[in-house]
Amino acid sequence: MQKTLRVIILGSTGSVGRQAVDVAKNYPERIQVLALAAHSNLSLLCEQANELGVRDVALATRCSPQPDIPKDLRLGFGTSYIAQLIERDDVDVVLNAIVGVAGLKASFATLKAGKRLALANKESLVVGGDILMPLAAPGQILPVDSEHSALYQCLVGEDVQSVCQLWLTASGGPFRGWDRKQLAAIDATQALTHPTWQMGPKITIDSATLMNKGLEIIEAHHLFAIPYSNICVVVHPQSIIHSLVAFSDGSFKAQLGLPDMRLPIQYALSHPRRWPTPHQKPLDLTTLMSLDFQPPDTETFGCLKLARVAGEQGGTCPTALNAANEFAVAAFLDGKIGFLDIERIVERCLEQHDRKPATSIEQLLDVDNVTREQARRFIRYTV
Repeated sequence: MQKTLRVIILGSTGSVGRQAVDVAKNYPERIQVLALAAHSNLSLLCEQANELGVRDVALATRCSPQPDIPKDLRLGFGTSYIAQLIERDDVDVVLNAIVGVAGLKASFATLKAGKRLALANKESLVVGGDILMPLAAPGQILPVDSEHSALYQCLVGEDVQSVCQLWLTASGGPFRGWDRKQLAAIDATQALTHPTWQMGPKITIDSATLMNKGLEIIEAHHLFAIPYSNICVVVHPQSIIHSLVAFSDGSFKAQLGLPDMRLPIQYALSHPRRWPTPHQKPLDLTTLMSLDFQPPDTETFGCLKLARVAGEQGGTCPTALNAANEFAVAAFLDGKIGFLDIERIVERCLEQHDRKPATSIEQLLDVDNVTREQARRFIRYTV
């Protein structure tokens, strides 16, 4: 009999976090959620805690306690309190679904504490892969991103020496086939409408610019120790094949499934087992009219190219890339800049960046802060 898995969900009120809560509610006999953490949505956090019987919750930012908080609910604030939750002796798995570089410290604390890390925060490895991966024991990090979960599943039981290429699939976002003149005129409302996935606003914009796929290239490089030259991207609009692995004998393995983040979340928690999902509608291959593939347009969507270059340069370059992108995306969502300005600001920040080897979490967070200030200046010049 498999013992109950004791889990902490970080970022529980975000898109992935809410779906992780759904998975936990579907398997009350298999999953015990010990604690939840969110950025600032206290009302939803309390609602989730009540549904799951959780008594420990945390917010990244301090707020005044609300009168409707249950008396038996323990509420803490800040990264140090979240680290205390992670270090609890009764925790088996930390599911990190925090958005952006804010999740880096939690991933670091999880690995240092020897807990299994179900990683939905790709920025942890984009920014801190050089620091985090040497801390991770084999199998300690289970990827939750659908593409990296697919690659992980394809590699189970395989000799990594026989891997020829990793193929990351991309939907192409809502503007696949558009030219730059068309992209210059779009607004945030248009960019937030994704054709196949339901995601949070930041990752949805990253999908529209193809930056998300660039960040995933860097994440895959660290997770699977594969050279950048062997990591490929292919546009697959149906989002049914989540990624593929090409082997030295010429064969491919692919992982298929409906575009539903609950599946990779569940796999990261159940691995090495698979849990039945009677509530999930199965993929019916007979209803698929076609599975299409095409190369990404890196001239129109330049963020993908910028991300690959930053990853290949290594050191602190991916940190600068991510910081500039996070700041520019927030500015776009606030209506301060245009869609193509995201790419321009990222490019200018990378041009100004003085690359250094990555040596510590503190150093990388300093680079993040400096780059954001650069991006702020570039945004003022843009508008």
